[in-house]
Amino acid sequence: MQQNTFDSTKEPLMDLLRKAKEGSLQLPDFQRGWVWDDEHVRDLLASISQGFPIGAIMLLEAGGDELRFKARPVEGAEVDGAEPRHLILDGQQRLTSLFQTIFSQNPVATRDAKRKPLNRWYYLDIKRSLDPNCDRIDAVVGVPEDRVVRSDFGRSIDLDLSTPQKEYEVDHFPLASLPNFREWRREYNRYWEHDRERTEQLDRFEEEILEPFLTFQIPVIGLRNHVPKEAVCLVFEKVNTGGVSLTVFELLTATFAADGFELRPDWEERERRLKKYPVLKHVSSTDLLQAITLVDSFEERRVAEVRGDETLPRVGCKRKDILRLTADRYRRWADDVERAFVRSVRFLNRQRIFDARFLPYNTQLVPLPALFTVLGQRADDQGIHDKIVRWYWCGVFGELYGSATETRFARDLPDVVAWVDGGPEPRTIRDANFAPERLLTLQTRRSAAYRGLYVMLLRAGALDFRTGEESTLQSYFDESIDIHHIFPRKWCRGHGVEDRFCNSIVNKTPLTARTNRIVGGNAPSQYLSSLERNHDVPEEALNQSLESHLVDPAAIRADDFQAFFRSRSNELLIGISRLMGKSLEEDPSEGLIPDEVEVAGENPVSEDPTDPSDPEAFQSEMTKSKASD
Repeated sequence: MQQNTFDSTKEPLMDLLRKAKEGSLQLPDFQRGWVWDDEHVRDLLASISQGFPIGAIMLLEAGGDELRFKARPVEGAEVDGAEPRHLILDGQQRLTSLFQTIFSQNPVATRDAKRKPLNRWYYLDIKRSLDPNCDRIDAVVGVPEDRVVRSDFGRSIDLDLSTPQKEYEVDHFPLASLPNFREWRREYNRYWEHDRERTEQLDRFEEEILEPFLTFQIPVIGLRNHVPKEAVCLVFEKVNTGGVSLTVFELLTATFAADGFELRPDWEERERRLKKYPVLKHVSSTDLLQAITLVDSFEERRVAEVRGDETLPRVGCKRKDILRLTADRYRRWADDVERAFVRSVRFLNRQRIFDARFLPYNTQLVPLPALFTVLGQRADDQGIHDKIVRWYWCGVFGELYGSATETRFARDLPDVVAWVDGGPEPRTIRDANFAPERLLTLQTRRSAAYRGLYVMLLRAGALDFRTGEESTLQSYFDESIDIHHIFPRKWCRGHGVEDRFCNSIVNKTPLTARTNRIVGGNAPSQYLSSLERNHDVPEEALNQSLESHLVDPAAIRADDFQAFFRSRSNELLIGISRLMGKSLEEDPSEGLIPDEVEVAGENPVSEDPTDPSDPEAFQSEMTKSKASD
């Protein structure tokens, strides 16, 4: 029978705040710091003074076997090592605001609308609180730490509450005195010598304004301590009123801390080491945890298979899988997986992926190091390495890592390992497909396949048009290589080439920034002539460089965009098929550009103001394709 995981009830606000003061109500260590600003605090106090609802809070019963979290007191509470009975999951900011205002006996650490830190004491203006024509929030007064409100750059004092007598004088009640209201009331009446009018005013204030504070009840949802960790994450995603999701890293940080292991500084040190490599610029703590969980669950299943267990544990790295990870198992694999991330850098560099900007899928940085961890030094063997390369590029050009990635990760690791050991091709390879018409829609580097094609050209040894140098790791950074148009956009706009052809990956290639400045907006025939004449590039060498970019020299020298586009589409598709290990038709680009597209016009016009007399320049025009987008 399924156990009920929660209870719902109401609790007096003052009782909850007393529990926070005593330490029986604390925060799990994964809760973020208190962040409410002055206006939010004043609005909360005004709502309670009028008996308005402020929403439910959610508490977790402490002491469960699975949910062992390191706890910390509510900000401002001094609990002297007290063990909590409940932890605040939802309602931290509201309870912390109220605790600091009423019970901490220190100014409230908050901030202004511009996020500037402030220390504030909060008062209720007695007369304004009782005025029916006054908005209650205007009766809630926040004052600086010295309790003096100044204006005119500090030269004028607008409100001075620096002593109890000055509070009595202007009828301002400090909310920090609420637990001891009777004592404050006695001194107030003594100050006014028991003036009847003042006493009656204070009686009304106590009954109408303070009584709602003292009797206010908050709806409480109490989670029992046998709920799974995943449920705690769901609370933060679906019902946490602070609007900030809880990550598995934060949850594991709290659970590991209960076992005496500090996950956050451990990750921060690993992050510092990993992010020295540009291609790992965006690697995250979740990536590391997923890779470790993949390896750990794979090894757990492998051991179970050797034992002959009837029921085998699943291989996976979804949130619920990560939350099963213990501190001991994390420590068992963390160093190995970190080294595998570095091996992944070497693998990616060999593919000519040098930085995160052109990494096709950051998500592949989960299964890749997991594979290197499990395969160990075997992954360096030529045949096994080639299989990993094929699996990697099938994922890129099949565009398989954009969604539902955890499920694919869980398949990749056992599938690829089994393939290495003589089994069938992995499902990622079987699922991968690249349709030729996809070339037309690859327009920006937001697409993994777009970045993959760019890298494929670097990998194939594309030579810079000007220097003839291959794009090695050193020249990649020294020369600022990026992707640029072959037929410049200016030329395309002037010759009727549709944007979907002009901006397609087919019309782009890796060039250094300096070479791209030479290209400018000129016709290819012009900038190629300029390279030969002004930069001493031999025609034969330049043709070799063009061919290394899979560009037909004859088509580009004739400014024949249609012939260029057809030829290069075909070459790109052939390159993709080789990397994926999947055959394509003899002419896979056939039909990619409709036959109706024609080149027209023969009036030579130079577009390069620095070289207006170039005799090889001419103007051509491409009619718009009748093909629909």
